[in-house]
Amino acid sequence: MSPTNEPRLTKAEKTTQARENARRIREAQAKKEKRNGWLIRGGVLVAAVAIVVVVALLLLQANRSAAPIADSGPVPAHANANGGVVLGKNNTVVAPPASTPATVNLAGVPTSSPTPTAAGAAVVPPGIAASAAGKPVQIVAYVDFICPICKNFEDQNGDALAKWRDSGKATVEYRDLGFLDRSSTTNYSSRAANAAACVVNSSPEKYGDYFTKLFSVQPPENSAGLKNDELKQFATDVGAKDISTCVDEGTFRPYVKVISDEAQAYGITGTPSVFVDGKKWDGSGDFQAFAQKIIDAKK
Repeated sequence: MSPTNEPRLTKAEKTTQARENARRIREAQAKKEKRNGWLIRGGVLVAAVAIVVVVALLLLQANRSAAPIADSGPVPAHANANGGVVLGKNNTVVAPPASTPATVNLAGVPTSSPTPTAAGAAVVPPGIAASAAGKPVQIVAYVDFICPICKNFEDQNGDALAKWRDSGKATVEYRDLGFLDRSSTTNYSSRAANAAACVVNSSPEKYGDYFTKLFSVQPPENSAGLKNDELKQFATDVGAKDISTCVDEGTFRPYVKVISDEAQAYGITGTPSVFVDGKKWDGSGDFQAFAQKIIDAKK
């Protein structure tokens, strides 16, 4: 039968059919709205879980940063008990004395600046003295990784220091302090010094590169400083072994605390503080001229 011969629907049948079509449309719309509702509720739940996770991680990180630092802790391998890492020729780390203790303790730090050993003599921190005849001149620099003057010192004198090291005329010892924790909102000075200690502990051959890297990316004072993840990544960037656990656990934060307090007890009130064969540079004038005079006089 052709369409033209199909029986026509009565008015009642057309009404019934229209109602059935409308019912189907309403049911389909209701199912769609229900499905969308579940999707929205599921999305909200996922977002809520994600927010909880992020907040928990932030709280964990904040708690770690705010956690009290122990008064004693391990000395990094290849560093000395006074906080020093000694660089010789070609950025090679010079082994510390065999007598270097495995740990440091705040109880061993003087509570006030010691009395000079002789009338008119200056108080000199431990491990700083004129080297023996025929030995390289000892240069010791107390620095802080958020200290802009320390960065300027390195920018201006880094090449000369490297030249003296590579020629065998001097060794350069860096003592990385946490003096300027007050100049960041996250104790950046101590965190950065800890990261540097982590590198010298596991990858001493990369310490010099990491030291240079931290000054090249120095954050401004009174900022949050760099994140721990950034400090870890920079170690990887210079070819050092992974320091993630060491940074996250603050393995050498007690060490940084003790050497910073020791430096202050011995009259170090700011950074950079630099000694050349036991003689302190007063921070004025040309440092290279000051050091070169002592190097030239060495027999």
